[in-house]
Amino acid sequence: MATEFKLSAKELLAKIEELIKEGNARRIIIKDEKGRTYIEIPVTIGVIGVVLAPIMAAVAAIAALASNFTVEVIKPDDQE
Repeated sequence: MATEFKLSAKELLAKIEELIKEGNARRIIIKDEKGRTYIEIPVTIGVIGVVLAPIMAAVAAIAALASNFTVEVIKPDDQE
């Protein structure tokens, strides 16, 4: 089962950075209040510094679209 976090827009960027740095997630999915997926981030590419900046810019842009989000974290041992 995936782990989910309910976050405000201002908490979103910091939480995504934290999850990517931890490195124990396989994929991070950002959804709005209605459950619509905004972005899915495969964390394996997120650990590369060159790729991290555009991902964080996209997350910051998404934070401007709504006030509350759900972040779903899928870890390597989670079954789909």
